[in-house]
Amino acid sequence: MAREMLRQGGRSARIQTAVHAATRDLLETIDRSAITVPMIAEKAGVPPSTIYRRWGDIGDLLADVALAHMRPIADPTDTGSMHSDIETFIIEYAEEMSSGVGREMLSDILGSSSGGAAQQCCHYTIHHLETLRDRAEQRGEAVFDIAAAMDKIVAPIVYHIMFRDREVTPDYCRALISDFLGKTAGR
Repeated sequence: MAREMLRQGGRSARIQTAVHAATRDLLETIDRSAITVPMIAEKAGVPPSTIYRRWGDIGDLLADVALAHMRPIADPTDTGSMHSDIETFIIEYAEEMSSGVGREMLSDILGSSSGGAAQQCCHYTIHHLETLRDRAEQRGEAVFDIAAAMDKIVAPIVYHIMFRDREVTPDYCRALISDFLGKTAGR
């Protein structure tokens, strides 16, 4: 995650945009293990010291680029019911994160030395779950505990994606959701 607060617009934003674009371009054409800060700096038209000063190291820069890609641009789909809202969101989340690009982004975020990118990524997911919970409450439906949803639905999905020990299918996601909502309703 960027070490300094970035002002909206201005030189700082232009540098971040150029460095992120250069990094994404290189990631599309070169194996990530071969990418270096000087390569990114040259492509972005900035001195390497700018990248080191702002991001610290290649791991934190890759995490920041991944986090920017993961930043939500819209609320989760409103399907009309809490169960189908959660199911739609979780299945889309699992599909995106289990793709090659999604796995690389998760690896970059979890590999960041600062830990800030992982916290921000987690915050994005929590925000979406809060949106789903608030919708359910507005409809008069039973609500769910966000922390429990993270533990019982999101955490197993991310674990299996990262360790590749089982395929995270839509049916697997539905089973997690049904188990979670069944226990939530039984309280």
